[in-house]
Amino acid sequence: MSEDIDGAIVNQLLAALPSEDYQHLAPHLENIYLMAGEVLSEPGETMTEVYFPTLAMISLVSIMENGSTTEIGLVGKEGMVGLPVFLGGCSTISRAIVQMNGTAMKLNANVLRSEFKRGGELQRLLLLYAQALFTQASQNAACNRQHNIEQRLARWLLTAQDCIMKDELHLTQEFISHMLGTRRSGVTVAAGTLQQAGMISYTRGKISILNRTALKSTACECYHAIKNEYDRLLKSK
Repeated sequence: MSEDIDGAIVNQLLAALPSEDYQHLAPHLENIYLMAGEVLSEPGETMTEVYFPTLAMISLVSIMENGSTTEIGLVGKEGMVGLPVFLGGCSTISRAIVQMNGTAMKLNANVLRSEFKRGGELQRLLLLYAQALFTQASQNAACNRQHNIEQRLARWLLTAQDCIMKDELHLTQEFISHMLGTRRSGVTVAAGTLQQAGMISYTRGKISILNRTALKSTACECYHAIKNEYDRLLKSK
């Protein structure tokens, strides 16, 4: 199975595969290290590789004509980057960019496409994950319209923590503002409110989650809606 340097299986999609199905992929999987800011795919670009994060966190972002960006989905150890490869579209209009350093398993797109066509558990898991990611993107769209920046920031921080299973997130407020599609000043005020309440601590380039329970109480309903759907679709599969 997929392992990090400590020997633990950390990508949940790969870990959920029966041994026989995993062995079809194993010879083609490459353990790589991704750096923050690295772009894995651009809008309209044919995807030749897919990625199963193990410790890295990757953002799927929408880019406007004026260059502004908004995050439409986060991918961590629970998922993969490269849905168009097996859904048949080959490319997408979003950019996949590494948000936090870490490891991932890289796989040639043709190999994944071939294995997907065989059917079985890999196909089933990937389709369930596609539904889960669609839920995240659609709920995020509603969240950006309906909830205030403090609620959205709390939701985003919790989701990021779930992706990498760490309390320390190496991110700048400017980067988070781009992901949330809002002004940096708004993120600064919201982060200050959460810090004063003892939920997080913030130093330049690093946010530490101190009180996850309180942060969950502050987050909007979208965090729970998305997490519950991921659990429903993938946790017991």
